[in-house]
Amino acid sequence: MWRRPAWQFLRTGLLRRCSWVFLSSPLLGHDICQPQVLRQLRQFVRHESDTVGSLVLERSMNRVQLLGRVGQDPIMRQVDGRNPVTIFSLATNEMWRTGDSDVTQGGDISQKTTWHRISVFRPGLRDVTYQYVKKGARLYVEGKIDYGEYTDKNNVRRQATTIIADNVIFLSDGGMKEKV
Repeated sequence: MWRRPAWQFLRTGLLRRCSWVFLSSPLLGHDICQPQVLRQLRQFVRHESDTVGSLVLERSMNRVQLLGRVGQDPIMRQVDGRNPVTIFSLATNEMWRTGDSDVTQGGDISQKTTWHRISVFRPGLRDVTYQYVKKGARLYVEGKIDYGEYTDKNNVRRQATTIIADNVIFLSDGGMKEKV
């Protein structure tokens, strides 16, 4: 049988004509006409033009992972009858040595703290974070970044960057004052 690398297969546009093509890729030896192989390939194909030779591959990702400490107790808001949202801030620190100093020698250590606004919309996660996250708690947050605009009290347009949390993992009880 004739074998062709996956990138050549996709580039030549044989996705429509698959009667004898095999891939030499991690799918090793699977017939390209099998439905599960076609499904895997189609997830990478975003746009297919009319000409056979021009398949455009496109894959994008909007993913954020943060590990830090909570800066303020969460608040829950509900705007204009929409679903409520839990909002809190998370601080992440970046540290580095300045100059030519080695780890064993002395040197200046610089630090930068970045504050992130976290919004939690998922119903179960939203309620748990509102109830149990406290100022000072150490959290791991996964989500996506969102850029938005709003108009403040003085009728000035402002831009806001928010992390929309998909997952929150509690790493410590940092700010919890109650004992169970």
